[in-house]
Amino acid sequence: MRVVIVTESFPPDINGVAHCALQTARHLAARGHDPLVVAPAVAAGPEADAAAPCPVVRVPSLPLPGYPQVRVALPSRRVAQTLAAHGAELVHLASPFVLGVRGMTAAARLGIPAVAVYQTDLAGYARTYMGAGEATAWRRIRGVHGAADRTLAPSTAAQRDLEAHGVPRVRLWPRGVDSARFRPALRDERLRADLAPGGELLVGYVGRLAPEKRVELLAPVCGRPGVRVVIVGDGPSEASLRGVLPGARFLGRRTGDELARIYASLDVFVHTGPYETFCQTVQEAMASGVPVVAPAAGGPLDLVAHGTTGLLVPPDDAAAVHDAVRALAADPGLRSAFGAAGRTAVAGRTWAAVGDQLLDHYDEVLHARTVVAA
Repeated sequence: MRVVIVTESFPPDINGVAHCALQTARHLAARGHDPLVVAPAVAAGPEADAAAPCPVVRVPSLPLPGYPQVRVALPSRRVAQTLAAHGAELVHLASPFVLGVRGMTAAARLGIPAVAVYQTDLAGYARTYMGAGEATAWRRIRGVHGAADRTLAPSTAAQRDLEAHGVPRVRLWPRGVDSARFRPALRDERLRADLAPGGELLVGYVGRLAPEKRVELLAPVCGRPGVRVVIVGDGPSEASLRGVLPGARFLGRRTGDELARIYASLDVFVHTGPYETFCQTVQEAMASGVPVVAPAAGGPLDLVAHGTTGLLVPPDDAAAVHDAVRALAADPGLRSAFGAAGRTAVAGRTWAAVGDQLLDHYDEVLHARTVVAA
């Protein structure tokens, strides 16, 4: 099957959209299919794609003002030309917003079926960055996803939101996790001694440092005796967070085995953002055998079994985050039980298993098109 993946982000970018698009391309290639990726150009240049599992076509782009880590594609005929030249049988739109809209338009014009993967809570971002604009965001989401043959939602909460706002043909497709890389055995006592020389409880956050992530909710935890907060990631909020999270260790961006070692060395993982359509970092922490505290909203509702693998707290509630950490700090046995249960819950959710589910969705979409044509 010849598939063109049109994605708003792709490595070397580090985010959920880029990672999922990469894993999709890898799985298609591993199963003997013929994928090709269309993505915004990055500052690293052509060498950025040397390790990609398939050809990558880069579209001219500009950095997003105020958030240079995010690049936005410029208008280009390259998308339609690439679909036609590759002989695409199906178009996979990864978190379509700007480049994905052009991908959807080109697919429709060429009569190619399209599967749109919903990954970003644009309405939530509109509330965060503009204080309004949710209705506009949902109109854009409906416009793009409504034109697709199928929309894939990463969680039941996201599926309900899409259906409630009039998006048709929505199905569930979760995300995989590399449970071989992220594993409890990587717990590193030397790293722990470096991060918490006084033997403090290590509480970690991994992700972008941006307003919608609400990392400042960790401030009361930073003030708790016997606790050391570790922040992994970068983004536009880093400078302000250094001011409101006294004593926290900021490790910057970490990836691969180094990131896996940090996860496994934590005692508690806390995610603070309320707008996650899935929340891959929660799943990676669980695979690492670490108990999780997360908001009872969006993707974490599918991942965290409250009282079994971690604790769910009301969104945007710093006191609730603090109380959850306090409860786990006081009970090493509970932390151990939650961590073991979390590992068991996600160990089978490999990217290979999830990738095969995606291929099933592709087959159903192609079959439906064949039936209609007949």
